[in-house]
Amino acid sequence: MDAQELIQRYQAGEKDFHEANLSGADLSGADLREADLSGANLSKAHLRDADMSKGDLEGANLRRAILYWANLLWANLRRADLEGANLSGANLSGADLEGADLREADLNGANLSRAHLREAKLEGADLREADLSGADLTWVDLSGADLREADLRGTNLKGTILSDDTRIDTKWRLVWEIVTKPNEGRDLSKADLRGANLNEAFLRRADLSEADLSGTDLSGADLSGADLRDADLRGANLFGATMPDDSIHD
Repeated sequence: MDAQELIQRYQAGEKDFHEANLSGADLSGADLREADLSGANLSKAHLRDADMSKGDLEGANLRRAILYWANLLWANLRRADLEGANLSGANLSGADLEGADLREADLNGANLSRAHLREAKLEGADLREADLSGADLTWVDLSGADLREADLRGTNLKGTILSDDTRIDTKWRLVWEIVTKPNEGRDLSKADLRGANLNEAFLRRADLSEADLSGTDLSGADLSGADLRDADLRGANLFGATMPDDSIHD
């Protein structure tokens, strides 16, 4: 099947293209909303500006595909092979990328807000200025990845793997250390933790004096014995958190 045939069949109402071979096909700007491309071979395909929102691409081969500015809103990309793909500026908001291979992928400026990336491979990926707010990065390997200026507000970093050469803003590396390396009595005085996901974090006896915790998710966190004097807790979620004695945060 070539690109023209696929588009004609889609326009005629067909949406099932399971395991189709479209390697190298030019589908730039194509409307493929809700199409079933699960298991399809789209390696090196040109999909710039294509609309595949809510599409099923589970297990698809998209290795080195060009997806610049593609719309993959709420798409199913579980276990898809996107190694080396160009997803710069792509809209992956709410997409399911669990177990996907995104090694060396270009995700510069991509929208991954609320995306599910559990156990995805992102080693060496370019995530500069990407929107990862509210994304699930549980057990994601970010070794050697570049996350400079990425938006990680509300992002779940539990179990996420960072290496020494992972480039990430100081604030978010600190958040990662808090959720992955529990340490009683941690010095976080004056720390900028705005908007961080510290759900169920171990912060026992931590020094959080004058820390900025505005909009931070501290639900279920262990704050027993912590020093919260002059900390900014505006908009923080403290539901179920174990709070310190009043004597040290008045």
